[in-house]
Amino acid sequence: MAVDPICKMEVDENEAQWFSSYKGRKYYFCAPGCKKEFEENPEKYAEKE
Repeated sequence: MAVDPICKMEVDENEAQWFSSYKGRKYYFCAPGCKKEFEENPEKYAEKE
């Protein structure tokens, strides 16, 4: 299970309808609103490597 970086809900990667890639990493979202918020400011939510 992945964790939505916006709302922290668990998201099944195999069932996720919304996802985005940033700096070579794929992020999964529970809803389109969370995806939109992430894409507007990915640096704020992306995990620091």
